[in-house]
Amino acid sequence: MALLIETGLSDWISDSDIARDIQRLHPNADVRTPETLGDPTDITMLAVVGLQDEHPKRLPNLKLVQKLGAGVETIVSNPNLPDHVRIARLKPDAPAQGIAEWFVAYVLRHQRHIPFHEAAQASAEWSPKAPIYSPDTVVGVLGLGHIGARSAKMLRAVGFQVMGWSRSPKEIDGVTCLHGDAALPELLGQCDHVCAILPSTPQTVGLFDAGMLSAMKPGSQLLNAGRGDLIDEVALITALDKGTPGHAVLDVTSTEPLPSDSPLWAHPGVTITPHVSGWHLGEALADVSENFRRLTAGEALLHEVDRARGY
Repeated sequence: MALLIETGLSDWISDSDIARDIQRLHPNADVRTPETLGDPTDITMLAVVGLQDEHPKRLPNLKLVQKLGAGVETIVSNPNLPDHVRIARLKPDAPAQGIAEWFVAYVLRHQRHIPFHEAAQASAEWSPKAPIYSPDTVVGVLGLGHIGARSAKMLRAVGFQVMGWSRSPKEIDGVTCLHGDAALPELLGQCDHVCAILPSTPQTVGLFDAGMLSAMKPGSQLLNAGRGDLIDEVALITALDKGTPGHAVLDVTSTEPLPSDSPLWAHPGVTITPHVSGWHLGEALADVSENFRRLTAGEALLHEVDRARGY
């Protein structure tokens, strides 16, 4: 039984670095990369960022796909993955902390008028502009799972009024929590900033269409660090031109990398970051190592995905 690390990325942590760290955690493990693959029939566990169509075809003894992250929609929906292959995701602290920091950073960027002051400096202009008072600012967090709850608590600690939304009831100290489809437009109309960290499911794909965007507070800011297919990007540009919302900060987009001819790049109401909000894996590789041990031993997995539910 062997574990194959194959992220398919050249601008993130290298496969060999991940393999080295897992080998350090589990010295007896047979950990391989594409460069050291050997016999593909040895591979029983695959750790990936995204599952490629050819993976199940060339790994006939695959038993587990481990996502190196949280979102598993593309793995669950892959028609080439046999029903018996299990899926696990990660719930690490490091990317949750990073995404929460990303939300705080770009909310504060707006609150403190950082782009205005940068432009003033470039023009050698001394132009004081009063910051927006945080206790009077309402920030909404969509999705109150591991990452969303962490984000809501951090935003509350900064001093914002925080509202949260999820499909099922949740309770977080100091956060006004709403749930259910009918409550979402209600929340959007009250929030100065809306931080989305929703998974990709049939219920969330295209959720922010023209109608939902129009429910937002005029001049508000929409921040998305969840999944790019949450937002209808054509509808977003039209909505931004109308001022509802007033700005969007996107760490994820429907197509990644974002094509150079996308109008999102040049729109004055859009800020793009290249999927960097939850960069670090931190202690998560210990869970990857542990899942390989558990798979080998026939024990229950950490963070196994219900393939029927999609998460």
